Amino acid sequence: MKNKMNQLFKDERSVHVLYAYDGMESYLKQLMNYIDEGISVGDRVLVIENDRVARGIQRELKAKFSLEQIELVNIVNSLHFYWSSGSYHPPAIHEYFKKTVQPYLEKEQAFRSWAHVEWESVKEPLHLIEDFEKIVDAAVDEYSFPLICAYEKHKMPDHLITMLMETHPYILQEDDLIASEHYKLTNTMK
Repeated sequence: MKNKMNQLFKDERSVHVLYAYDGMESYLKQLMNYIDEGISVGDRVLVIENDRVARGIQRELKAKFSLEQIELVNIVNSLHFYWSSGSYHPPAIHEYFKKTVQPYLEKEQAFRSWAHVEWESVKEPLHLIEDFEKIVDAAVDEYSFPLICAYEKHKMPDHLITMLMETHPYILQEDDLIASEHYKLTNTMK
């Protein structure tokens, strides 16, 4: 799977991937592999993560990589990222993202991103999640970078799974990367 994903990123930088993970151990393994792959090709790696998981990532990075390699990884607090406007507002999230990646764009540095999308419960109106994913899908194309959106599988109701399959052209399963048969091309940049 690792070689398949690396080849896809080499052939096509604009890659938006859904990862519905099952358990924190699998999640951390995939995330660390993604960071490792990014570092190995010299990409900047933007990780949107909660504080608790971020502390564990920092420990793993220090144990595995040099200071120079660790500098390639930027961990952004997911609470600040998703709620920068005081509520979950997809255009504000997009602006926060643009501001975060602006230094990479200005220096023409290749980057990749991993976004841990967490919901205490999926009470947000579904259209907000769908709007967000459509904006993100367009941003992946505009800025030409790979992005993995990680959602916890057991917290995803069927209607959310369907919508996510329609807004992500690729799906990462534990050991495979496949094209989504349900993906609907969007051109929604807000």
